[in-house]
Amino acid sequence: MAETQEGADKAFESCVKGYEAKYPKAMECLVKDRESMLAFYDFPAMHWQHIRTTNPIESVFATVRLRTTKTKNCGSRQTTLAMAWKLMTTAQKKWRRLRGYWQMSSRE
Repeated sequence: MAETQEGADKAFESCVKGYEAKYPKAMECLVKDRESMLAFYDFPAMHWQHIRTTNPIESVFATVRLRTTKTKNCGSRQTTLAMAWKLMTTAQKKWRRLRGYWQMSSRE
């Protein structure tokens, strides 16, 4: 949660040095995935919160998973896909707009 990439690098190194002896495998895993963990610093700060979380994706698929589990064998593959599509489009109506959406490049 550092303000800058440099601050995050310092905090990362401090964490690895502090816990390397006690949790070597965990620290090895963190070091291995460092680049992808800190990739959100390459984007404008306004977007960091949205990039760091996967909750919106997980909550949409939790709804779909719940419904498809409850209705197993109640239709064909096509009806299941149609139901999942409808659930996702309904959930989409409640989504908030991303912060700084105007800074994103459009593909028009």
